Amino acid sequence: MIKRGMAPVHPGAVLKGLYLDSMEISITEAAMKLGVARKTLSQLVNGHMGVSAEMAIRLSKALNTTPQLWMNMQQGYDLWVAEKKSDSIHVVPFAIAS
Repeated sequence: MIKRGMAPVHPGAVLKGLYLDSMEISITEAAMKLGVARKTLSQLVNGHMGVSAEMAIRLSKALNTTPQLWMNMQQGYDLWVAEKKSDSIHVVPFAIAS
């Protein structure tokens, strides 16, 4: 397992920094345009929730990106978080029959 040093940026921070702030769109306005609750978008932007497959599609349609961009960012972030906890994850390896 590869341990990575620096955390990847949460996709919500990317959404806020590269898109909403630069386009001067508020969370409320963006939520309306995306068809989601303001609270949902606020939780995403503040890193309290991740990008779901449906949200990835919504973001890709609104921002002319791909859903894979958002899903890959989320997957990278989630894997980094899990790897940080890997020392506390104890498993018994499966016996391989020959």
